[in-house]
Amino acid sequence: MPRILVVNGSPHVYASSGWSVVEFLLAQIHVLWPTAEAVHRLLSAPEMILPSAAYATAVQDRAADDSPAFELSEILIGELESCDLLIIATPIHNFTVPAALKAWIDYVLRINRTFDATPTGKIGRLNDRPVFVVVTSGGFHQGERASQADFLSDYLRCALQTVGLKSIQFVYLQGMAYGEGAASLAINAGIERIRSLLPALLQQQERSRTGV
Repeated sequence: MPRILVVNGSPHVYASSGWSVVEFLLAQIHVLWPTAEAVHRLLSAPEMILPSAAYATAVQDRAADDSPAFELSEILIGELESCDLLIIATPIHNFTVPAALKAWIDYVLRINRTFDATPTGKIGRLNDRPVFVVVTSGGFHQGERASQADFLSDYLRCALQTVGLKSIQFVYLQGMAYGEGAASLAINAGIERIRSLLPALLQQQERSRTGV
């Protein structure tokens, strides 16, 4: 049974302005993968605390994976390892990822667990799989209308590639603060991008997953 991990970085969770696009993506995946199971990780949940001093010390000391300091990190890494497709739904906050998503990144990027540090750079330990990043923004940071910096895209791409996830597709929902008309255009553009990308990616992943 294919498994989808949905990492929801919005403080508004399912009421976020871009959630309808994620719902469309999930519906299309279920058309192509009828038995797919979705696991939702809500980064605004109370248990998503920031990494503690004990966690930082355990990382520095290369503590064993079963260290109590790694309990949440192991849960989040396990969710990532067991998925066949990853969806990250996130707003842009102050030009980059929101604090809750940064905390998730800090938990899943762990030396000697999800990546190895070598003299030539970091090498990811996870197998590649399709990743969709649905990015919602009030203004414009891509294309001809861009009026603000985007430090989210390159940073998040680099972070995911560090653990081995390289098949990354971004779906940008821009101008969401410019009224209902602009938001509707952004959502429709996001849906069309998903329509164009999804079938080939899922076919490729299904061949990889089943070995057929």
